[in-house]
Amino acid sequence: MQILVIHGPNLNLLGSREASHYGEETLDAINEALHLQAEAQGVTLVIHQSNSEGELIDRIQAASGTMEGILINPAAYTHTSVGIRDALLAVGLPTVEVHLSNPHAREEFRQRSLVADVVAGRVEGFRSRSYLLGLDGLLGILREVGS
Repeated sequence: MQILVIHGPNLNLLGSREASHYGEETLDAINEALHLQAEAQGVTLVIHQSNSEGELIDRIQAASGTMEGILINPAAYTHTSVGIRDALLAVGLPTVEVHLSNPHAREEFRQRSLVADVVAGRVEGFRSRSYLLGLDGLLGILREVGS
């Protein structure tokens, strides 16, 4: 089983930006923890980070027929990208949205997700653990669909 993990803009700066919201872990540390969790479950991850909306859309589209599911943190594009939303709809793969911070406890513009209605579930506010919880939830969904 292969899962696509998408990290959106500015997540490459984790560990050095706004630790009060995002924690102090780096993206590399998060990816390492994800790989360990996936390996323990017999799952392969394909991980991609980009600051470019078009590149993220291309990766989502390429997942069709090659991946079983998507774990995505659209980051700032959560609130602005109809393109990412439409790409997720187009590929039709089970998807879980994750966020390090709790968007509902932040600025008003961060409280609206353009992908929330097209994903199977959302995990937010648990910092780096959001990714691990999201992966666990996605694997549960995929196993239910597969049974």
